[in-house]
Amino acid sequence: MDPATIIGLLLAFGSVIAMVLIEGGSITSLLLPGPMILVFGATLAIGLAGNTLKDAIQAFKALPGMFIGKTAKPQESIDQMVRFAEKARAEGLLSLEEEAASVKDPFLARALQNIADGTDAEDLRMQMEDEIDTKSRTDHSNSKFFATLGGYAPTVGIVGTVVSLTHVLENLSKPDELGHMIAAAFVATLWGLLSANFIWLPFSGRLARLSELDIERRTLLMEGMLAVQAGAQPLLLAERLRSMVPEHQLKNSARGKGDGKDPENLDKAA
Repeated sequence: MDPATIIGLLLAFGSVIAMVLIEGGSITSLLLPGPMILVFGATLAIGLAGNTLKDAIQAFKALPGMFIGKTAKPQESIDQMVRFAEKARAEGLLSLEEEAASVKDPFLARALQNIADGTDAEDLRMQMEDEIDTKSRTDHSNSKFFATLGGYAPTVGIVGTVVSLTHVLENLSKPDELGHMIAAAFVATLWGLLSANFIWLPFSGRLARLSELDIERRTLLMEGMLAVQAGAQPLLLAERLRSMVPEHQLKNSARGKGDGKDPENLDKAA
């Protein structure tokens, strides 16, 4: 689990609360139901109006996974590919059918089953690429939905402030109440900016980043599976897959040490 989103949101809102308290203000002065209902309600309504109902439902379904932020470590995927390669060379491609029944990742399970069934390499690549592309488009739609909300929210906040100021102008004959009413009017703008920059845009960015990591993982698995099908030498396969991953994402900083093998002996082993 990657708690970056939870930590970031707590620090962001905590900073606002700290500023209010340091300035001698009151938190309750910002928690006005009217402006908050307008900003959140109208923003969600406009976002829904600009998309489809299925898009909105799918985007909110993605939120639990966003908060958990569970991503596979590239080194674990590489080690898994090496194990498949070793088994395929020792027992044949048909033996991968057993692995297909045990792995939890449906994407990988389908690839293993197709290899065991004798699917052509080009057909296998095409199928896996199509799955990756579909996943990428779905993730992009989820991220775009929250980015759209982040674009609407500040403007909705301004609308709320204008509406409130209109009410202020109607009560100029009550100077004792003007200060409070004007302050309340700007709460809508505040929540518009807060919701956009503290909630919707971070959600969009987080979903986009998690999608990038998952697409990279699937691409790594695809290349690994195609290499296994082609009978690649396990140690050379490990080095090739490591070259596809940024160094900081690997389990160990030194290349070639993730599986306990010495890369200098790869040519001899091959």
